[in-house]
Amino acid sequence: MRFGNLEVKNPIALGPMAGVTDWAFRTVCAELGANITVTEMVSSRALVYKDQKSAKLLRKNDGSLCGAQIFGNDPAIMAEAAVLALEISGCDFLDINMGCPMPKIANSGDGCGLMRTPELAGQIVSAVKRAVKVPVTVKCRLGWDKGSINVLDFTKRMEDNGADLVAVHGRTRSMLYSGVADWDMITKVKKNLSIPVIANGDIIDGETAVKCLKRTGADGVMIGRASFGDPWVFAQVKAALAGEPIPERLPLKDRIAVAVRQFELAQQDHGEHIACLEARKHFAWYLRGVRNASFYKNQISSMSTMEDIYCIAKEIVRDLQ
Repeated sequence: MRFGNLEVKNPIALGPMAGVTDWAFRTVCAELGANITVTEMVSSRALVYKDQKSAKLLRKNDGSLCGAQIFGNDPAIMAEAAVLALEISGCDFLDINMGCPMPKIANSGDGCGLMRTPELAGQIVSAVKRAVKVPVTVKCRLGWDKGSINVLDFTKRMEDNGADLVAVHGRTRSMLYSGVADWDMITKVKKNLSIPVIANGDIIDGETAVKCLKRTGADGVMIGRASFGDPWVFAQVKAALAGEPIPERLPLKDRIAVAVRQFELAQQDHGEHIACLEARKHFAWYLRGVRNASFYKNQISSMSTMEDIYCIAKEIVRDLQ
């Protein structure tokens, strides 16, 4: 698949998720097969106003094509923020969030709120495209709700205004993450566009990735929540798409070692305090499906130092193998 001046074989993308896809997690996922990653979304206004906390979210990971994602609803500010995001990060492409369903974002006209104002959304893509030299991509949903599904016209407008690729989550904003993703609508999007389309929604393993691509004809897949605590899902999908045997699940001690490494990377990026707070949810995700793990999940919820992480990890490997 080629978008702009970039090329990637069998695109397997890690979906951008606020509070989850930080530099540490993206680094681990890239090492395990995610060949496209995108930063957490960053406010365009915050970047223009020189907010350092927002700028730190834009750290580029190695091992994959990496995009910087911004959100906002003012074309001029988005264009300025796009330039700043690339200067700060050195990322390979610029992604515009038009899919976030969270009320705080969407109800302000940002994220998926832009699907209610397609003309403005097109102006934003056009302004950003003129401002930067890297490929510009858009992530969106099917529409605001069941009664206003406009993804076909919307994505065509994005293409017409210069978008090099679109990633489509097969749900409406009102669905959030419930119900079943509509892959058939993604099929229609793919048939309607000449630029690459990435399919997102209900892709949880190699089997569903293959089914999704066969059903939709999409150019690649994007995996979000299925990666929580399971970055190996990318290796499974990579093998499935290549027609190779699916890698066996690693022993618990090896999975815990990867988790600890992720938290060490997070410490490098955020410092110990923030890394440990973030590790509470990630560590619990790594223990999903592990028998008799409830005691350690309780321990994890109060971790505050890296030493806590090392001690709990050692005890989990000792007791739950």
